[in-house]
Amino acid sequence: MGRLAVVSGAATGIGRAVTEALRGEGADVVMVGRRAELLAAVADELNADPRGGRALPMTADLSAPDQVERVADEIASLGRPVDVLVNNAGGNRAPYPPKTLEEVREGWLANVTGNVLPAVLLTHALLPSLRRPGGRVVTVGSVAAFRGPASYGGSKAALHPWSVELAARLAPEGVTVNMVAPGYIQDTEFYGERMSPGFHEGRSRQAPVGRGGTPREVAATVAHLAGPDAGFITGQIVQINGGAIPGRG
Repeated sequence: MGRLAVVSGAATGIGRAVTEALRGEGADVVMVGRRAELLAAVADELNADPRGGRALPMTADLSAPDQVERVADEIASLGRPVDVLVNNAGGNRAPYPPKTLEEVREGWLANVTGNVLPAVLLTHALLPSLRRPGGRVVTVGSVAAFRGPASYGGSKAALHPWSVELAARLAPEGVTVNMVAPGYIQDTEFYGERMSPGFHEGRSRQAPVGRGGTPREVAATVAHLAGPDAGFITGQIVQINGGAIPGRG
């Protein structure tokens, strides 16, 4: 039997690419997300390929403690330790400049709720199930944590000290905890209606390599951090940004 992985925000973009990468290595992947029909459709598509592990969809809003507890119970009922947890759920819930103090407040609360709570709650709920030794926790952050926009970047930045603290706590038990911080990644739903040829060209020019990254490139780094050969990497923030912000993390 292969490893058991849990990936949040697993149906599209980086989350789907991570799911595919881990399945390709033989892991069964619990795909957690909010959109039940989309999750089921993606899982069916992936499972149609007999190569690799199984995709197991579970629907939940991971900012809600009761739904996180339900997911944790369903995962525990599989009777297997969790080898890999990838916290990918999130997004910019306040993409437009606020005009009033109430909108400022709403934007900050929305981004903390949508980016911090899903990672923190799911991780803490699954701590008893993590394989010891050998468990891997990888959280997907963002280049925005280093340069904004403010409420989205601030919510992603809040995960840095949390991840580092958790890494120190779990290191004696043989569990590693790391983050990846992607820059501009094309072929995702993240930018929504803002995406256009001009937007893409502008974002691509921000990196010295002259292009955006791909979900598969991020997934490859996540898969390495989640693998057996990464046991000496913990408490790190690995940037994947084509050199847009070099040498900091």
